[in-house]
Amino acid sequence: MSLGPMEIGLILLAILLLFGYKKLPDASRSLGRSLRIFKGEIKSMKDDDGGKTADDGIPVSREIAAPVRATDIDARSGGSPRRHDGALSTGLDGAR
Repeated sequence: MSLGPMEIGLILLAILLLFGYKKLPDASRSLGRSLRIFKGEIKSMKDDDGGKTADDGIPVSREIAAPVRATDIDARSGGSPRRHDGALSTGLDGAR
């Protein structure tokens, strides 16, 4: 069962009656802007992850910092947690 010209015309008329003549251009414009923003975000996400592959095509994993345990806290540094490699942990994504 396919939509013929009569059915498509009735659907368009129903949309026009529901949303009104003045609101349709604004709604279409808003939808277009939203789609452009969405496409831009998707493209930037792909660009961020695109260059991080090994020679064999396998994606390179990011380094994950070891969790800080209660025994890793150094009393000499005023209670600042230390990672296993001895560096001070900032608690922010493993940055030193």
